[in-house]
Amino acid sequence: MLTTGFEAPLWKSLSRVCGIDEAGRGPLAGPVVAAAVVFPRRFRPSGIFARLDDSKKLTPELREALAPAIRQAAESWALGVADAETIDRINILQATMLAMNLAVESLGSTPEFLLVDGNRFKPVLPIPFETVVKGDSKVFSIAAASVLAKTHRDELMTGYAAEFPEYGFDRHFGYPTGAHVEAIARHGRCEIHRKSFKLRKLGEK
Repeated sequence: MLTTGFEAPLWKSLSRVCGIDEAGRGPLAGPVVAAAVVFPRRFRPSGIFARLDDSKKLTPELREALAPAIRQAAESWALGVADAETIDRINILQATMLAMNLAVESLGSTPEFLLVDGNRFKPVLPIPFETVVKGDSKVFSIAAASVLAKTHRDELMTGYAAEFPEYGFDRHFGYPTGAHVEAIARHGRCEIHRKSFKLRKLGEK
């Protein structure tokens, strides 16, 4: 069970500690989505939160159950999205940083400290931060952010599946599965595909 062990020392002197994570860096299509989550000071996880973990380790059903619980329990939360066109224009790393900063800027009030999944972050606002490698499996608020980012991105990709049914976005969510690569070979890329992401199986360089 994840605890608020990372947040607890910060809560001794701070009130608004924010966890940040993203979903969608690796897919061939669709946006990268980031979430920022601030829990009330000295929040104590219980109930369904005992099952919170890195969103990639959870079943879709559990993610869908956790997402509204997180939104209700959080003091504030927000999402940031960078679309495929932006990813192609500034690259996936910079687009991820953009989405994370958009999420932070969309919170109701500015956090006092950021806990960010990964090992790199470029803040826009002058807020102290710490990066945590594999933070989505170590830090409670980052794991919560991972669930909100993942469920929102999956919802977006399911919507795109209705618009572009030949690609099966509701099954692989844009990731480079065999079926997705085969669909690209057959139909080419659609407007939500990341043109800067190359496919060796298709002989692209």
